[in-house]
Amino acid sequence: MTDTTALCTDLAAEGAELDATVAALDDDGWRTPTPADGWTIAHQVAHLAWTDRVALLAATDPDRFAAEVAVAAADPTNFVDNAAAEGAALPPKTLLTGWRHGRTALVDALAGVPPGTKLPWFGPTMSAASMATARMMETWAHGQDVADTLGITRLPTARLRHVAHIGVRTVGFAFAVHGKQAPQPFRVELTGPGGESWTWGPDDTPDRITGPALDFCLLVTQRRYLDDLDLTVTGDHATEWVPIAQAFAGLPGDGRKAGQFR
Repeated sequence: MTDTTALCTDLAAEGAELDATVAALDDDGWRTPTPADGWTIAHQVAHLAWTDRVALLAATDPDRFAAEVAVAAADPTNFVDNAAAEGAALPPKTLLTGWRHGRTALVDALAGVPPGTKLPWFGPTMSAASMATARMMETWAHGQDVADTLGITRLPTARLRHVAHIGVRTVGFAFAVHGKQAPQPFRVELTGPGGESWTWGPDDTPDRITGPALDFCLLVTQRRYLDDLDLTVTGDHATEWVPIAQAFAGLPGDGRKAGQFR
């Protein structure tokens, strides 16, 4: 059984790391454009704050969460950007305080969800562990945008395993949003920050991806272009997947340009 408490501890740590980075910014720093087109650092944090808020509703108030789903359904193309813009318009201190309170409340709520409970979401329902993993992935990915904006090189941690895990779990989704049928599972073999080996999938398939966990996480969150990563990809199915990999829900993203962060 997945240890939700440990996941929530890691989720809190991931948020705290990004918090320490943005808390030191002045107002102009919050308005700095990031690699995400049209989004400043304030937009990045506002998006995380909004998603934490609706995830908290999913865990504690399904009726209010359903109302959020209805808002999203009325404008499926723009609701994410609109929510980020609304939060980014707040004074930075207000935005930061709200994000802090929201993510703390979410961690506490997820840790208290009874085992076996499925939480509603914009796609399929998910367990509290899966919700915590998804929030971890998104916090890490948007934290990468902030780090890239500020020219910061983050120290990889063992928390990358959660990001890599959701990257593997969403292979079928990535094919589906491109109108393709998902292939049989392929092998993913990664080296963690401490030299540890992380593996997923059958070991007797010709389709496999190997390399550093950090590079794989940058791939599945679309924070780096494939050719700028130290990943080895073999087999037709794995080769077809890597250009469309996405660990996040929603429509396919544009990713980053070749050589942008080489």
